[in-house]
This record gives sequence, structure tokens and C-alpha cells, in this order.
Amino acid sequence: MGKTYEKIDGRLRDFIERQPVYFVATAPLAADGHVNLSPKGRSGTLAVIDELTLAYLDFGGSTAETIAHLRENGRITLMWCAFDGPPTVVRVHGRGEPVFRDDDRFAGLLRHFDPAADGSALRAIVLVKADRVSDSCGFAVPLMDYRADRDLHVQYFDRKTDEEFNTYCEGKPYIGTSIDGLPALPLPLPPRPE
Repeated sequence: MGKTYEKIDGRLRDFIERQPVYFVATAPLAADGHVNLSPKGRSGTLAVIDELTLAYLDFGGSTAETIAHLRENGRITLMWCAFDGPPTVVRVHGRGEPVFRDDDRFAGLLRHFDPAADGSALRAIVLVKADRVSDSCGFAVPLMDYRADRDLHVQYFDRKTDEEFNTYCEGKPYIGTSIDGLPALPLPLPPRPE
């Protein structure tokens, strides 16, 4: 039977921090807008900042739907599944915001992450304030073995300078504007703080 929790601490925090993959869901306000669901999982890129605050590093890639949805309405859900051990699913429903590289909070938030997890394709830090924390059974979630992080993303983007990464972002569709036409990543990208 699922339960709700007042905060993320103890067993819940340990569970979240142990999982090698999690999922992020957002949606625009428009009824005909595209719901977005993204897998996340680079080691060291998620931080539980306090009992109701999480953050993750947002890297360049295919689109910027999550950022666009958060800029429009702030709604976000994060979900972790146990692929080994006791069958558990944890969800954090909340309000999120992208903290861009030119935001005064960016450098301070970055200190919550493993320095080895930082990369040249870092666009923003997504800050999430939990409104609802819950778990449920994961009886239907398959058992799977974690082998390792994929390093293809790191290898690809670490070959680019920040200027080349900015050019990459400006040349891709659905980075500056979402699939549904919402403002997404501000371009050109502001420089990384020192």
C-alpha cells in the first residue's frame, strides 16, 4: 500500500540517492500540448538539497521541453523505480524552475553536485520544491542489473568548447522554443560562471 511523506529523509533519501536512473515528467498547460517524459541517470547529477528540495543538472541533448514547461507553469514529477531489492516506486510531485548559467544562484547550487559530474554541455540546473512525496509498490517493475553509466554523452559534448556547444544549441530545433512553441532555453547561452 502506498504512503505519502512529509519530507525526503532517511530511507526515502537513501533510496533516491542509490537509484542509477529516474524519470522526469512535465506538461504544458494547453490541452493539446505534448507531455514530456525524460530519463535521467548520469552519476552525480542529482542532489537532495534538503528535506523538500532536489536539483539535477540539465545537459544539452535533443530538446528543451522540460525547461519550456517549467518556464510556463512549473509543474514537475520525478519518479524512481527499484530495479533490484524490494519493489518500490517513489514519486516527488512539485514545482520546478530552471536556474540558468547567468543566475546568481547557479554557482552555489553547483556545489551540491559531484564535480566529476559537471560537463561542458551543462545548460541549467533544475531546482524542484516538493509538494507531495509518495511511494507505492513496484510489483510490476522488472528486476534488472545495473552495469555502468553510458559515457557517449560525455564523450560527445566534452569535445566541444562552450562556444561550439552554444552553436550546437542554436542550430537544433526545439532548444530555444519547445515543440509547442513555448520559450525554452534562452539563446545564445550565457557563459558559465567562473
